[in-house]
Amino acid sequence: MQEMNNVQKPVIGVDLDGVCADFYGRMRHIAAEWFELPVESLTTEVSYGLKEWGVTGTRYDSLHRFALHQRELFRTMAMIPGARKYLRRLSDEGYRIRIITHRLFIHYSHASAVQQTVAWLDRHGIPYWDLCFMKEKSAVGADIYIEDSPENVIQLREAGHQTICFANSTNREINAPRAESWAEVYRMIKEM
Repeated sequence: MQEMNNVQKPVIGVDLDGVCADFYGRMRHIAAEWFELPVESLTTEVSYGLKEWGVTGTRYDSLHRFALHQRELFRTMAMIPGARKYLRRLSDEGYRIRIITHRLFIHYSHASAVQQTVAWLDRHGIPYWDLCFMKEKSAVGADIYIEDSPENVIQLREAGHQTICFANSTNREINAPRAESWAEVYRMIKEM
């Protein structure tokens, strides 16, 4: 009888917004509606917090609450190309996909955020074993993280975690390893 290979593949900690789901693309349309501006007037080159669109202070919470409750932000975002394909490939190869997102920061909106998140993941066919809603992403115990938030990338790396920065306009100052696409993420994970 052939001996079974019991070597466990790494756990991949995957952020959602800006990594799997096009948060900035969807928020751009919602912000244009909120501020009653043509969508073309809002730049696609944003920084973390969206100050380029005039979102400051408490305006972010108001906009985000409107986006979540009136426009179902977490249910209606487009998928970033390649996310499903490469996450399925990794899952089929035995990697454990652990979705880690910090979507519970708007008080009294947790049920909507969780329901919309699960519906989005199911609708787009994103494979995952674990779904974690938390700010401190290093606490979930992944072996490799895919993250776009500059603050999170820095914190994860400083804690000694292998972290691939999923590139967008909010994190241009973050050093390699960086991936411009899910094909690059897949290649980097296989090399790690």
